[in-house]
Parts: sequence; structure tokens; C-alpha cells
Amino acid sequence: SFWARAAPARFPDARCLIQPSAPPCAVCSTALSLPPDRNPNYRCNTSLLIDCCHDNGTHKYILVDVGKTFREQVLRWFLHHKVPSIDSIILTHEHADAVLGLDDVWVALPSSQRNDSDQVPIFLTQFTLDSVAARFPNLVKQNLQEGGDFTRPAQLNWMIIEGDVDKPFVASELEFSPLPVMHGEDYVCLGFLFGRKARVAYLSDVSRILPRTEHAISMSAAGQLDLLVLETNRLHGAGDARSCHLTLTQSLDAVKRICPKKAMLIGMNHEFEHHRENEMLAEWSHREGIPVQLAHDGLRIFIDL
Repeated sequence: SFWARAAPARFPDARCLIQPSAPPCAVCSTALSLPPDRNPNYRCNTSLLIDCCHDNGTHKYILVDVGKTFREQVLRWFLHHKVPSIDSIILTHEHADAVLGLDDVWVALPSSQRNDSDQVPIFLTQFTLDSVAARFPNLVKQNLQEGGDFTRPAQLNWMIIEGDVDKPFVASELEFSPLPVMHGEDYVCLGFLFGRKARVAYLSDVSRILPRTEHAISMSAAGQLDLLVLETNRLHGAGDARSCHLTLTQSLDAVKRICPKKAMLIGMNHEFEHHRENEMLAEWSHREGIPVQLAHDGLRIFIDL
């Protein structure tokens, strides 16, 4: 089985192109110089697609987060990797970069979906559902009139989960444990721990990892996580109590504490030039003994889940 992450943040930043600085932003300027499949500095909203191949050979596709750039991600990466449809959806939180693509999600649902028994489950907290319902009432509440099948919106089965590491849920036959983290000091976002054989932790939006969550991650897989996917939003600085995201220094400190077999960093802003920062991370990895690198749009990692 393999999983493919679809993106960090959204770049190039349009502000850097329509109101260029002097000198121009190097990362955003070069992000348009090559097609996205050959340019890791072109980044859509952070998202994860898990392709879980079961013992009978069937594939189940589980999507984590459906941000504003979802349609673009489908056109670029679902086609490229021959992903036919989505079987389950999981939402980390209700911010725009995680949910605003729900209005387009119908394009990637199974074409055979015609009745309630074919509904695609979407897992989220009650807080996130309340926010989504206010934005997309047509997706959450079905108000069909007789004979109105042709205007029927995407059929999603809204499944409430709790933000508790001890209360796992199952999506498309794969178990996930919620990993609550702080996304700013007054907001809780969820990451997820999953995998039967290899154990993977995914933390996309985080400013501080709660001690209980960090302990659960560190103790997974007999004491060493196989893969940690962790946000690093800012290249410089140490972060502060008002920050909603980790800086690179904070992310690498967390990697050292958790000590996974391998780590991938996601969610980078435009301070990060992919090749330059990966060269720096290669030196850090050699020094610390933990392989770490920046992820990029369309990246595929094969792992025995």
C-alpha cells in the first residue's frame, strides 16, 4: 500500500506576483517557471490521500482534508496517479484550507453513488460539522423535492468522532486514532495515527503538541514511529504563544523528541525554497541520525500499512 500527500500550503502567493517586492520573491517567482509536476515550490493546500491496498487486492482511497484548492489537486494529481474516486473523507478541523473544497468533492465520489447505501463517510468532530453545516447546508441537510434527483448534492454520511487518542474510528477498513494538538492556544485541531504494520502519524496544523498526544505518538509501533508527517510553516523564528503554526526549529525539536524512523515536513510558507532547504535538512539528518525532508505536491511514499 502507499499514501500520497497532495500538498503543503498554497503557493505561489498571488501577492508576491501582482505586488512584487524589490527584489521579487524568489520562491513565488520560480513557482510559475515549470509545470507543477517538476516544480516542488508550487504548493496547493495541505492534504493527504491514503491508497490502502487490502489483502484481497482491492484499493480504498481515504482523503484527509478538502481545502480550497481541491479541484486543482484532483486535476493535477488524481489524474497523474490514476486515482478513480474517494471512499472515505477525514477532516482535521474547520478552517478554510481544510474544508472549502467540499463544494467540489462530488467530482471525486464514486460514479455509482445513487442512494443512501452508497454514501461516502466523512469523519469529523461535532464542532467541525457545525461550521461546515453553516457554510454548506446543501451538503449536510438534504431537502429534496419529488423528482429532484438531478439536482441532488453529493451524498456524504457525516460521522461524528471525538478528539481523543483513546477513541479510534475506522475509515475504509483502516483504524485511525485522533491526535489532538493546539493550533493556536485557544483552538484544537486533530492529527491522526494510523497503520497496522507500519505506524504513521500525520499532524498538518499545529503550534504545540500536547504531552498526552506526543506520548501516544512516541509509544506507537513498539516505541518508534515508522513515519512522522509534521507541519513546519515558517523558516525563521522560534514561535511564540500567539502563533498558530510551528517554525522549522520547533518542528525539528519535535522530531528529535519523538524520534521516528523517518519524518516528512509539510505546510511550508514561501520562505522555503524546496531544494535549498532539503540540502540543509540532509545535513541535519546526517548529524541527528533521523532522515527528514520537505514533502512536495504529488509526492508518493510506499509503506506497508
